[in-house]
Amino acid sequence: MALQSTFDSNLKKERKLSALLDTYYEKYLNHYHFERIDDIGKQMQGIDVIFTHNKTKKSFFIDEKAQLDYVNENLPTFAFELSYEKNGSLKMGWLFDPTKKTRFYALVTSIYADEPDRYTSCKITFVNREKLIFFLESRNMSQTTFNDSIKKYRNQQKKIEIDGLCHQSEGYLYFSRLNKAEKPINLILKLDFLISKGIAKPFV
Repeated sequence: MALQSTFDSNLKKERKLSALLDTYYEKYLNHYHFERIDDIGKQMQGIDVIFTHNKTKKSFFIDEKAQLDYVNENLPTFAFELSYEKNGSLKMGWLFDPTKKTRFYALVTSIYADEPDRYTSCKITFVNREKLIFFLESRNMSQTTFNDSIKKYRNQQKKIEIDGLCHQSEGYLYFSRLNKAEKPINLILKLDFLISKGIAKPFV
């Protein structure tokens, strides 16, 4: 019952945040029409919103990822999921999952609220998923190369420095065992670093 209550609470927060995001899209999304997706099947494929260019009619699938555990905080990093646990089994995270149709991640950070679940402002950073994966693989970082670390440290709460990234200015691995039921293993990346590499772009 507790897990279900947490799920319901998170879903409620996401819906309220979506309303704020839609106001930003309506105000700042030039030359594009957006459609919010309610179909669970499409959401499981990494499609929360579809942006369609007004002239070319070309569409882009957007997966919104929000730092809802850090409301009223301004974090310089974002966590990209490499793996998680379900029913005791290790599952592939959304970053390298080939079944996801995501073209861009909309990373929602600096979420502020004037009362619980009443969101007043946030920042949105768009990340090109294809460019991100290509960049990581160019530095010899893929789901396959991460697997050894995942197997070695999956039962620990630990920050791991990796050869492909400067842990101070670019990123690192983080194994979450204590505060998340799914026990995710994440690639933590600096947003400014992604922007400087042309992988990400601030929206608002």
